[in-house]
Amino acid sequence: MLDVTAQPNATAPSRLNTDKPIAIAVLAMGGQGGGVLSDWIVALAESCGWCAQSTSVPGVAQRTGATIYYIEMLPAKDGLAPVLSLMPSPGDVDIVMAAELMEAGRSMLRGLVTPEKTVLIASTHRAFAVAEKEKPGDGISDPLAVTEAGGVAAKRILSFDMEALAAKHGSVISAAMFGALAGAEALPFPREAFEQVIGAGGRGIEPSLKAFAAAFERAQAKAAPEPLSRVQAKRFDPLPESAGHPALDALVGRIREEFPEALHPMLFAGVKRLVDFQDPAYAGEYLDRLSQILGVDEKAGGAARDYALTDEAAKHVAVAMAYDDVIGVADLKTRAKRFQRVRDEVLAAPDQLVYTTEYMHPRAEEIVGLLPAGIGGWIERRPKIVAVIDRVFNKGRRVQTGAVRWFVALYFVSALRRFRRGTLRHRHERAHLEAWLALTRRHAGANYALAVQIVAARRLVKGYSDTHARGLSKYDRVVSALPKLSGRDDGADWLRRLVQAALLDEDGAALDGMLKTVETL
Repeated sequence: MLDVTAQPNATAPSRLNTDKPIAIAVLAMGGQGGGVLSDWIVALAESCGWCAQSTSVPGVAQRTGATIYYIEMLPAKDGLAPVLSLMPSPGDVDIVMAAELMEAGRSMLRGLVTPEKTVLIASTHRAFAVAEKEKPGDGISDPLAVTEAGGVAAKRILSFDMEALAAKHGSVISAAMFGALAGAEALPFPREAFEQVIGAGGRGIEPSLKAFAAAFERAQAKAAPEPLSRVQAKRFDPLPESAGHPALDALVGRIREEFPEALHPMLFAGVKRLVDFQDPAYAGEYLDRLSQILGVDEKAGGAARDYALTDEAAKHVAVAMAYDDVIGVADLKTRAKRFQRVRDEVLAAPDQLVYTTEYMHPRAEEIVGLLPAGIGGWIERRPKIVAVIDRVFNKGRRVQTGAVRWFVALYFVSALRRFRRGTLRHRHERAHLEAWLALTRRHAGANYALAVQIVAARRLVKGYSDTHARGLSKYDRVVSALPKLSGRDDGADWLRRLVQAALLDEDGAALDGMLKTVETL
């Protein structure tokens, strides 16, 4: 709080200024510059002769809640000290600024946003919360529910993607939010005063001013809100005339000649993924499998169903063949473009060093799976040896991938991709893949819709380590219901429900309940 000059008559009793201050709540997560934004707002008020105070209540780590920065400001009056609160009161906040869409929703749930007085300024981008990411399936909250509620709960709402706008100008979201605050004209200060506050900063002034100006103009334009959707639209690259390499051109040619045109985008996406995962020959194996599925599809009358079976298989076979293993993890963590992406995300200057610390926790299964299939299988059948390997390797490690020691170690592991087809993990993945596709082919003729859902059930198997083991177990439990469902007209719908139940929780409690229901059919 600003120091206030004492009253002229020192013997007169002092009193407090009880005028109503402007109350602002800023909800931001770590790294979004919420503290900087609140400091800017306080400096803005003080530069215009107002009294201002800011406080903050930290959120919880790992994106379970944002930090709330609370600012109150009041014009100086006759040398009287203002009465300023330390925390926002529900129903008494004039401006709420949310640096992420779901934080805007949280502010409404807390009662900070009211239709009589609150101007809500929110960025529409998403930074997914732990509660959303921990779901095995799609746990993403509905953004439309937040925007619709904001239209009712707030006196006025200003929302657009401030994160993207800031990134476009090489700045951070706090600068764009400051510009939106100025453009909203919710405070009685001119634009020049806002810009002077940014200019008084010690670093990043130029990009911050650019982001500020862009957000100010976006707010002033009063453009229609950006359309939001809970489900992101899928984008596939079109099948090119040429990929620029003989081996890749051969794969593109096979897609064009052997498969219906409607399947080309998904097949091309699968080929790109598998070439990146292994090599063109491996992508050729993928097309071989899809060609067999297409034959089954055509015999089962798939042409009249837009080849739904082959289209579903084009996605899930590619994902199954590009399984997550230690080799793939090491490859991704040592790629040059990943290091550059990290530098871009933290806005590192060219002369700054950036080190990334990774947390790795390998199990014995990952180590044994990396060995040649014969040796790995021999060890796998001897639990005592596996237990010894687990004691040695099953420890959490914090690894600096930018340091020479760990980079070289991971780079060596990534170089083992040329031997991947001979590993024990590959043998297991291939056996599971073939059994899954055989199960699909067996049901395609008698119950086409059920065969499509069998293919889709493979989405349960994902990740590696414990995540992979849980997913594999859930898949096995789901397909164990097929004897009950194969003869039913609604068998496909029941199998789909089983998959949805399996994706609801980590331990499979919902799936257990659904399986009991299926047993009663």
